[in-house]
Amino acid sequence: MSLWSAVLRVVGAIALLFYPVFVWLGLSAGSARHVALVLLLVMAPALVLRLRQSARQAVRGLAAVPLSIVAVLAVAAVLDAHDLILAVPVCTNAVLLVAFGSTLRRGSMPMIERFARLTEKDLGPEQQAWCRLWTKAWCAFFVANGATAAALAALAPRSWWALYNGLVCYGLIGAMFALEWVLRRRRFPQLRHGKADRERIHHEEAGA
Repeated sequence: MSLWSAVLRVVGAIALLFYPVFVWLGLSAGSARHVALVLLLVMAPALVLRLRQSARQAVRGLAAVPLSIVAVLAVAAVLDAHDLILAVPVCTNAVLLVAFGSTLRRGSMPMIERFARLTEKDLGPEQQAWCRLWTKAWCAFFVANGATAAALAALAPRSWWALYNGLVCYGLIGAMFALEWVLRRRRFPQLRHGKADRERIHHEEAGA
């Protein structure tokens, strides 16, 4: 990875992380068109890199996420529509819901299993079922999170929208990851060992 790519990724990550705060401050001081153009200028290069990376990986279904963000911001800039800027979190959750939900079709590999196989190639039937269960759990989360973001954008003060999308939802995402990690370690205690340790234990048991 070049230095320029790394810088773009860092800037894009910061812009995404603090997107609600930037929108709240920007819309309070300027037009929706100016806010959308500035966000596009800052975020588009990093989102394009993310798009190219996702398209090359097993999780290529997530490539639609950066594409949807760029598209919504571009339309918001053209129409000078602040509602579209506020709708970005809703669109993001909708795209993630479609990306995760589409992998639950019969014969398809669930999204969480695709993530898991990036680091763990051999997954047993119980682990595959666990991945399918948590893919469904994330789909439910995207529905609830997107609906909350939409309700706040339509009915609540802009500061509430910024607080939820810039802080509360990140806490909820972290709680989801933490809950899954704790439950997975209880459900599959053998995963507490590294891959090398599990192979050593398996050989020892086989030789006993």
